[in-house]
Amino acid sequence: MNGDLKKNIDYSIIPGVDRVLNERAIQVLSKRCGTSVLTDMIRRAIDRVREMMRDGEVVGASREALAEWIVGDVERELAEQFAPNLRRVVNATGVILHTNLGRAPLPDVAVKHIADIAGSYSNLELDLETGQRGSRTTLVEKLLCELTGAEAAAIANNNAAAVLLTLNTLAGGKEAIVSRGQLVEIGGSFRIPDIMSRSGAQLVEVGTTNRTHLSDYENALTENTGVMLAVHPSNYKVMGFTAEVALEDMVVLGRQCGVPVAHDLGGGVLVNLRDYGLPYEPLVSDSISAGADVVMFSGDKVLGGPQCGIIVGKQNVVEQIRKNPLMRALRCGKLTYAALEATLKLFLNPEALAREHPTLRMLTEPVGMLERRGQRLLRMVGELEGFTCELVDSQAQTGSGALPLENIPSVAVTISGGDILSLSNKLRRYDPPVIGYVREEQLFLDLRTIRDDEVRIVGDAVKKGARG
Repeated sequence: MNGDLKKNIDYSIIPGVDRVLNERAIQVLSKRCGTSVLTDMIRRAIDRVREMMRDGEVVGASREALAEWIVGDVERELAEQFAPNLRRVVNATGVILHTNLGRAPLPDVAVKHIADIAGSYSNLELDLETGQRGSRTTLVEKLLCELTGAEAAAIANNNAAAVLLTLNTLAGGKEAIVSRGQLVEIGGSFRIPDIMSRSGAQLVEVGTTNRTHLSDYENALTENTGVMLAVHPSNYKVMGFTAEVALEDMVVLGRQCGVPVAHDLGGGVLVNLRDYGLPYEPLVSDSISAGADVVMFSGDKVLGGPQCGIIVGKQNVVEQIRKNPLMRALRCGKLTYAALEATLKLFLNPEALAREHPTLRMLTEPVGMLERRGQRLLRMVGELEGFTCELVDSQAQTGSGALPLENIPSVAVTISGGDILSLSNKLRRYDPPVIGYVREEQLFLDLRTIRDDEVRIVGDAVKKGARG
């Protein structure tokens, strides 16, 4: 019987490719993409119509109706193809430096500088004074030296690359001594021992997981030692019966034995966070003052700039790193330099920093301001059928390994009663997506990471999502 039905299907009413190409809506779409691309999409849509008819689905009773369906299918496919894969999202998680959401949002001045540089030529490697070829590092080197006290600087595309370059330069084919308690794993399963292996350095572990002494380093030093590496365990802390060697003591030992000391800070902190009411995090300038030969840190964590790895330290050591052939493979482009320069210049004015620097602003914003923002959101959302909305105290986090044990007092709007997972999914598919978190059958929208100009977006998303 089914076979007889399939034999009686009138496929002749399906419009041909040429007919669909002449549709007015397709002519409009041809201004957005080439005819060959549209033709392929039309063919795929026609194939889908044929399959649907074969399966007994009613697509259209006439050639005109089928043409309309095919045009709509092409419009949908083209819209999906032109929609960007990398999209802006609203961060309602309360995690300020959320790695999955792109870490630090850039300051306005950095965004403007990127736009100015991206659409034109620039002096990336041109010395405007001499007219000769210049070095891109000089664009930010003076700033970094002023802010950290270092003698020289270099930039790689992330901090893992900065560590790789440093180890390869100082200890390629040699030994690198590290405390066992500092063999950390960061997000994405990247581990210090793995990076060290790829650098060509031979890992020499000293001490134990919880206690390492200066004598452990002394006993491990050989003629083949290339570097002593200290790693700041930024995303965890070992508590209790512990001991670590001070960086200053490692430096003294290194100078006695002619072995350089490198410090991997992970996140780069340029100002004393205690001045802003936050817990202490090691400063890059502290490591330089302690005498470290080279210090590596990220540009897109607490520093609040673009993704990059920053290397600062002694002139002779940094110069060796800059001459490493790997530097060309791991260097940054003009947009990174534009964003980094603009971000660093904000640190020259500490009084305005918390206002102009998005990461520091979110870290320090008073709870009272968050409460007012939350009240605005509740007024916008209003009554939701089947759901209950409340303003509650919450705990935000810095994220990306910074201040790992510190929760930041915050405020969140919670939504409960109803299909919370479904609502969360709808918010994630909104344009722009709104990303909160679900805990104990409640959807949390944390106000510490929602900007003032994003409250309306979140409110609209919630109302539409709740209505289904």
